[in-house]
Amino acid sequence: MKTQTYVLNMGPQHPSTHGVFRIILELDGEVVVKATSVPGYLHRGIEKLAEARTYTQVIPYTDRMDYLASMLMNWGYVAAVEKLMGIEVPERAEYIRVIVGELSRIASHLVAIGTYSMDIGGVTGVFYPFRERERILDLLEMVSGSRMTFSYFRIGGVADDLPPEFFPMLEQFLRDFPSCCDEYDGLITGNEIFQARTKYVGIIDPQTGINYSLSGPTLRGSGVPYDLRKVRPYSVYDRFDFEVPLGKNGDCFDRFVCRIKEMRQSVRIIRQAVEGLPEGPILAKIPKVIKPPAGEAYAEIESSKGVFGAYVVSDGSPKPYRVHFRRPSFINLGYLGELLVGWKIADVIAILGSIDIVLGEVDC
Repeated sequence: MKTQTYVLNMGPQHPSTHGVFRIILELDGEVVVKATSVPGYLHRGIEKLAEARTYTQVIPYTDRMDYLASMLMNWGYVAAVEKLMGIEVPERAEYIRVIVGELSRIASHLVAIGTYSMDIGGVTGVFYPFRERERILDLLEMVSGSRMTFSYFRIGGVADDLPPEFFPMLEQFLRDFPSCCDEYDGLITGNEIFQARTKYVGIIDPQTGINYSLSGPTLRGSGVPYDLRKVRPYSVYDRFDFEVPLGKNGDCFDRFVCRIKEMRQSVRIIRQAVEGLPEGPILAKIPKVIKPPAGEAYAEIESSKGVFGAYVVSDGSPKPYRVHFRRPSFINLGYLGELLVGWKIADVIAILGSIDIVLGEVDC
């Protein structure tokens, strides 16, 4: 006997849709028959705004894209402008970028695992990661003067050097953090209810992940060893020894575990960057009025969500003719509609949370 399907709107007000995101679910009982993603409620318009701003004025707008990893958004954009102008960034600035960039990656992953625990129903799990995130924000505030949208990167380097008091606080954090990851594993990862909700749920096979251009932990959770810091090293990442964590089954659980393991690797990278931090300038010699030659450039970095790219077109004026961003949250959502089919309503929350989207980046 054929049953009648019905439509359920999940979001944009639903807390588990992480801000302003809507999924139109067609359901047969509790089973998803069809899912349609409806982004666009945030109305950012950053790419268009960039056409009316100078190249430097665009930097604060990138902060507001993935606002959980602002430093990494800054990095992707300035890297494209530097490529367009042929600017060589000083070594000290490159090392500082790695330090603050990896701290941002950890801070972003902490929000991901904390909110994911809460999405699944484990409310206690959100408090522990946010405890460490506050310490990272203290460090980044010390460097940039801001606590969330930093605007710290500059075309040709960074805005300011690391203050002396930064290093003792950072060292203390690096000593404490591995045991904090052990706590997350004990509280969340090893929880049998959490595992029941996430293991073998929302499986993405490796070839499908590649075909849909997925990236970051969403792709690496399926066992695909694609991390720009390894496969196409930028900045000074080729000087550091670290591993790329991979999943086995491509399910929600593997994507979660990958993020915890990546935070451990970020600690390794930061330690090496601090030990090898050279002396020297933090900003290349660039003109006061930045007017790149007419042309175009594309640069990409490995953000906390995946591959973040910036495409910049110059017509020779002080303002970009066109700016376009490859946003990993937006790209990773491209497979969500197919991924949800066949799962139940409760699984929709687990699957969406495992992708770890930020709507500021989706709707830019």
